[in-house]
Amino acid sequence: MFHFFAGLFSLIGLLVTGAGAIFAFGLAREYVRNRLRFVDAVRHPLAPWITWIAATVVLLPVVAILPLVGAGTAILVGGAAGLGTSSGVKALKRGE
Repeated sequence: MFHFFAGLFSLIGLLVTGAGAIFAFGLAREYVRNRLRFVDAVRHPLAPWITWIAATVVLLPVVAILPLVGAGTAILVGGAAGLGTSSGVKALKRGE
């Protein structure tokens, strides 16, 4: 019986991580495209890496409180924010 609930909680944690990553990617991409389009610093090659580190550092205390997710969630969501930043910069270069 306990094995069933352990698997269920793992699945819920995976879904929370996936939803957070998708949300972070979309939010970062749109923020870069709409709010940071005239900021030259966002076009620097290190901007996505800085975003990844900053989002991970901000999320680590929040994730420590939640019982179903761990530090990997903060790292993946931070990475998705970094990838969203990179995608937003590419969209700006294409003129979207």
